[in-house]
Amino acid sequence: MALAATPADLVMRNGYVYTVDGQNSVQQAIAVSGGKIVYVGNDAGLDDYIGKQTQLIDLGGRMLMPGFVDAHMHPGDGGRAITLCDLKYQTLTRAQFQANIQACLDADKDKGPDVWLEVGSWDRMGMTGLDGDADKSTLDALKTKRPIQVRSTDFHTILTNSRGLEVAGISKSTADPEDGKYRRDSAGNPNGICEDGAAESMAAVVPAATEAEKLNQIRAALDAMRQQGITSFFDALSGPENGKAFTSLQKSGELTARALLAIKLDPAAAIADPAKTIAEAKALASTYDQGEVKVAPGVNMRHVKLFMDGIINAPADTGAMLSPYLSNTGSEAAPKWTPGHNVGELYFPPQVLKPLLLQAVQAGLDPHLHATGDRAVRDSLNGIEYVRQQLPGNGFRPAITHAESVDPADYPRFKALDVTANMSFQWAQQAPSTVDGTNEHLGAARFARMEPSGSIARAGGRVAYGSDWPVDPLDEFLALKVGVTRSGDPTNPHSYGLKYAGRLNADPALSRSDVLRSITLNSAEQLKLDKVVGSLEVGKFADLIVLDKNFMQVPEEELGRNQVLLTVVGGKVVWAKAPFQGTAPQVASQSVISRSAQ
Repeated sequence: MALAATPADLVMRNGYVYTVDGQNSVQQAIAVSGGKIVYVGNDAGLDDYIGKQTQLIDLGGRMLMPGFVDAHMHPGDGGRAITLCDLKYQTLTRAQFQANIQACLDADKDKGPDVWLEVGSWDRMGMTGLDGDADKSTLDALKTKRPIQVRSTDFHTILTNSRGLEVAGISKSTADPEDGKYRRDSAGNPNGICEDGAAESMAAVVPAATEAEKLNQIRAALDAMRQQGITSFFDALSGPENGKAFTSLQKSGELTARALLAIKLDPAAAIADPAKTIAEAKALASTYDQGEVKVAPGVNMRHVKLFMDGIINAPADTGAMLSPYLSNTGSEAAPKWTPGHNVGELYFPPQVLKPLLLQAVQAGLDPHLHATGDRAVRDSLNGIEYVRQQLPGNGFRPAITHAESVDPADYPRFKALDVTANMSFQWAQQAPSTVDGTNEHLGAARFARMEPSGSIARAGGRVAYGSDWPVDPLDEFLALKVGVTRSGDPTNPHSYGLKYAGRLNADPALSRSDVLRSITLNSAEQLKLDKVVGSLEVGKFADLIVLDKNFMQVPEEELGRNQVLLTVVGGKVVWAKAPFQGTAPQVASQSVISRSAQ
């Protein structure tokens, strides 16, 4: 477990070194030279690695492990959300919702009547359960002439006011996009709720951030990530703006995590001209992809993102299902839930998906498919199976992300087709969005197997982790805790209190070693980084973190109450707090600018 012994740049000893190697072995010490790991073993074997210039860090028995690889997030949106009128993921009544937004308007009185107010982190599902779904009239009641956009926490819905619809040119005659819809009242007029592609069209009406603003938003996102111990991340919905911003920060020495960026494929464009769609994606990827991953964090763009469907949560019910959602044919007092006609939305039908995936893989682009409903998951697997048949031996690495509802017959297909299931473990805790309404719309059988991370893993599938931030607060340890217990933590502000403290359902949980592997080596495998990161082994890059508490030893209820004390990327310290402050001059500022640290 060592290279030829010469003095190392950095030695960390007297620790609980959790390696995530083939045996999940635990060692005591690690040595780093030139940004790579040159020794992993016991303290006694360190002597030849310590020279006059070697930096020594005593871990004091603390747990050291590979850095987190967050394999599905939206850092551009996360950094931007920090700067918006922030509803902080709270479950609000309509009156509270209005009061919070009015307070933002009142605090921003110098803005003219044509300046958009952007509002983030709205818990639409929770508010619907408390007070019914909002529409444009909810915002029209506020004291302002400004156009307003409110983005839901699921990032699939935007609510706008009448002024916003007017500015965007959305009227009764406006057609729905291929991949979304404008919700309408009984007369056919848009009611202010914009879903999926319609939400993205509405978001595009707001003037884009300036380059300086974009850089500051990305800086805020990187600060939040290094505090959470994220050393590599996958931007699951990117484009030239993020590509340019991350590249700029890399050149200025400010990129503190490995950036992998995915290009969204538009269904309408893919239907019209799939070859052109892939050619444009490949050209964009070639602009920003930096090729072979190096010790210092860089930028790669070699994935395409496809939204197969919407979301399975009520009231949206846009995730594509094999059988209809249930609807209440009784009364509120005496409900009777029976199958309706809605089976959700499927944005890439099989006749479009299969040749499109084939062309993407032939162009060297790995597909990352958003699929929440069981039909969307099945169609995604069928599309990947088609490509495997057409290109036997091709080493492409597809991922299906979210996979919230999966037919049990499809569990073993993840292993058989070598597909990574990228899961957001925090969704397996009880919450207004998973319990209130959604359980009734899905029905008992589907709700009982909702969030099937454990079932896919038991069937041999590779499960990786993605936070989906800022759909949820960036809280990696809470997510890992939920992965192990399938329940939240009532003491954590990112859980939902005692009312929602129970286990979500009886689907199998993951072990502690499972969840740590999911957020390290499995995520690295998804992103084709596993040869250089994801485990602490000689020859790999020194991407590592030190924890305050030992994740493998604390009681279950404390698994989410942890923090990162030291984050190292490519052998360089990018984040440190007591007792490791001052370990290197490049330690990031201690200022708290991310929601994750609040």
